[in-house]
Amino acid sequence: MTTPRPFKVLGIQQIAIGAVDKTRLQKLWVDMLGLEVTGTFRSERENVDEDICAIGSGPFKVEVDLMQPLDIDKKPAVHTTPLNHIGLWIDDLPVAVEWLTAQGVRFAPGGIRKGAAGFDICFMHPKANDKFPIAGEGVLIEMVQAPPGVVKAFEALAAGTPQ
Repeated sequence: MTTPRPFKVLGIQQIAIGAVDKTRLQKLWVDMLGLEVTGTFRSERENVDEDICAIGSGPFKVEVDLMQPLDIDKKPAVHTTPLNHIGLWIDDLPVAVEWLTAQGVRFAPGGIRKGAAGFDICFMHPKANDKFPIAGEGVLIEMVQAPPGVVKAFEALAAGTPQ
């Protein structure tokens, strides 16, 4: 690294799992493991029908998205990689994207935008190229702007002080 990292990865925000039919995912994650379904999201643009589930609570809650494609023949193919992507809480998303891009990290098209859960997001591309030699090495990584309460909770945890 040539310059100090001007942002922090605070923790896991989400794990997204894809299948042709999310019914089997629901059987495992909701019926067997007891995750709570906290919402749903459908997007023609993103070719996804998902149940948004949760593990944990408060600022340390982790989303588990159970996804299936709206059209199995269209892209993005949210079902072709069962572990579709992981999401990371970031304390300052715009600074992180700017700095990482300058370091040679490749991002997927679309830039920073609102995600299904209402937070600003962007995706680190799973594959590097000549222009951007650093990427997710086969894993799509979602970077998620942490809201102030989540930032504060992780700072308190790191400092060893209770919330």
